[in-house]
Amino acid sequence: METPLNPDIPLDPPASNSARRAYWVGPRHLAGDDGRLYDSVADTLAGLGWSSLAIVRGRQEPDEAPDDRQVLRSTVLHISQDTLRWAQWVLADEPFHLGELPISWQVCARADTNSPLAQWSAYFTPDVPGEVLTDFLVALDARDQPAVSFAGPELVLDAVTAHGWLRDIDQPHAAATDPTFTSHLSLGEVPPLIQDADPRTLVAEADAAGPAGWQAWAEPALGTQCLWAASFAASVPHDLVAAFAASLSSTAPVLRRVLPASTRDRLLRAPAG
Repeated sequence: METPLNPDIPLDPPASNSARRAYWVGPRHLAGDDGRLYDSVADTLAGLGWSSLAIVRGRQEPDEAPDDRQVLRSTVLHISQDTLRWAQWVLADEPFHLGELPISWQVCARADTNSPLAQWSAYFTPDVPGEVLTDFLVALDARDQPAVSFAGPELVLDAVTAHGWLRDIDQPHAAATDPTFTSHLSLGEVPPLIQDADPRTLVAEADAAGPAGWQAWAEPALGTQCLWAASFAASVPHDLVAAFAASLSSTAPVLRRVLPASTRDRLLRAPAG
């Protein structure tokens, strides 16, 4: 559905999320996660038939009532029916950071059930639009072989350029940006701690380059903190990254009640309903 959007429509004053009006907004890559990144993804996975397991860690004194137990950390693990793929909500479990932002979701897949190790992992921070992450997970769920790549990296760039993004002048086969130069997609060096089963990632030489993986991020203003970031290990199939990229660059508006402070002035919007 295409909705006429207007950047000058005033927003409601601050209120509880339930009392805020809903707006159709765009562009999607600057719209944030509406404060519902866990719920939107978890609902999608439940609809796909994935099971969930809550893991709670806490501390309880010998004479302490159960209700007084101190919960130290918790996480939720969602597992596909064939157990070849899983998604973990890690925001409450002391996550590591990506682009100075905490990781919220970690998505993994393995080649077969005989191996307990993930073949690849992908990481997403808060404010990644929920629609984009769910489209990535739907594409992952639809794959018979989640750890096998069937396409090359050009598919990822084709996905965004089809929606008006621009190839990088210096790296036309490895990077692209939206027309406002705010959001970026790049194939290159993978950040530290990104888990991948490819043995080439375990290079001994400090100056040796390992296999390249896709990175995506939105930087509202040059030199400021990113709005969101996503990192894909080198072994993530390119067609799955392309599904993420196509959804990220989509021109279709998304429904929002909560807008990111750093990009609200850049968003076009129209009242919903």
